[in-house]
Amino acid sequence: MTNKIKSLLGAAAMGAGLVSLGQPAFAQERLDLTTPEGGLNAFRKVQCSMEDEKPIFYSWSGNAFSRRRGEPDINMFNVDGMNVRMCVTVDGGDRGPGVRLVTREILLYLDTETGEPLETWDNPWTGDTVKVLHVENDPVNQPPFYAYTTDGKPIQMFRGKQGGDRWWSTSAVPLFYHNVLQGDYQKNVGGVYHATEMFNFLGDLDSLTDMSRDTAEVQVGWVRMSDWLPWMEMQGREGIIYMHTAGRKVGGYDELSDVMKKYIEENAPIYKAPPPGDDDRPNETSWTYFQKMVEGEKLPRGGHN
Repeated sequence: MTNKIKSLLGAAAMGAGLVSLGQPAFAQERLDLTTPEGGLNAFRKVQCSMEDEKPIFYSWSGNAFSRRRGEPDINMFNVDGMNVRMCVTVDGGDRGPGVRLVTREILLYLDTETGEPLETWDNPWTGDTVKVLHVENDPVNQPPFYAYTTDGKPIQMFRGKQGGDRWWSTSAVPLFYHNVLQGDYQKNVGGVYHATEMFNFLGDLDSLTDMSRDTAEVQVGWVRMSDWLPWMEMQGREGIIYMHTAGRKVGGYDELSDVMKKYIEENAPIYKAPPPGDDDRPNETSWTYFQKMVEGEKLPRGGHN
């Protein structure tokens, strides 16, 4: 393996591993998940591939519900999501080679009856019909991960559990940060973005540890609790939205859902491939994307029809 094996890592849930410079990527028959290098490689196999710049696709689907005091939860719409990603190897100097993950993702809001992407949505609390803005976050990248700290201490990144021929891991990511749609006095009057992302990863242990295979088989569960989506125009009303989904790493673009492939073909063809490995753009969120659409006059500031 050359001094530049570009690799990249993925998002939130597991731990990671690393290949030593000067060593063939698949020279080791089985990963030792207890070592820093094994953990980094395991992270890489879960999130993407041991092969640099190989596109990997995740797909998931589920439901989006309301939660308000004193009333039943409502299945407002369903969701269908995808993420395309790849890893690149980066040179960490004394830390050894590391891995970076570059990704972009789509989340579609679907009609609960037809299963088709919504163009508008009837808000049951305001009585207004609003324009739906599907998620197109490009990019959603991660900084490099390494097996060792800057002072040479090992990092044990794999914290998954094992049982029989399976492994699994869980994580929760609380979010509480400046909302770009609010003003400069959020600490004084509120308005920060408040959410929690919860991930469950599960897979076949053999596909994870067998280094003759460049990527692992993975199933994923994703739950998100958050403030109302900006296009819903809830005007500060009490309550939250929560999404409950499940999915898996799929074999390629063709294995995405038909509704997702149709959307990509007609609206977002760049999502057939991940961003470049050296992508240095700031990450996109549903909030920054909404802001761009409004400021670009592609979405009305008040989306009533």
